Amino acid sequence: MSAFLQQLPALIGVVIGALGSYLAVVRSDSARFRRETAARWEERRLAVYADYARALKTSVTLTYRVAAHFGNDPHPHPLAPEEAAPAQAEATVARDPAGEALLLLGSKDVVEKARVWVVAVMRMEQFLREETRDPAAWRTLLEGQRTAREGYYTAVREDLALPPGHGARWPLPPVSDTP
Repeated sequence: MSAFLQQLPALIGVVIGALGSYLAVVRSDSARFRRETAARWEERRLAVYADYARALKTSVTLTYRVAAHFGNDPHPHPLAPEEAAPAQAEATVARDPAGEALLLLGSKDVVEKARVWVVAVMRMEQFLREETRDPAAWRTLLEGQRTAREGYYTAVREDLALPPGHGARWPLPPVSDTP
């Protein structure tokens, strides 16, 4: 029995060491799992944010082209409203699933900025449905849309902890105020 008592401290040390190693491995695996899960969700959110922007930008590009048809925008490829209608309908339909995914995965701030941006685009679309010929009013709508888009991208970058990006504000050629 005395031999057992002499080896008991060593045996206790081995048990404590094994338990410590086990706990360290479990904790390390758990931390790695949390990091990998967070990275996967960030990748998914980035994809959703980009898909929404792409869907909305399709609508924006179509409004530029129709506005050019009315003499409101300098876009080099004007498009008559009746020719644009099928593509506009398709772009609007494509925005819905992208918007739903955004609602599901987006942060509150990103979703709010997305709402501001889509409302600005909808105002542009309404302006064109009314067949308005007013380059100054169009420039105001265009500036509102650009500001809203910039707000969306800023919110996305903040949500994903990305560095600030380009404001995408390039000077455009002027449009005559006379139709």
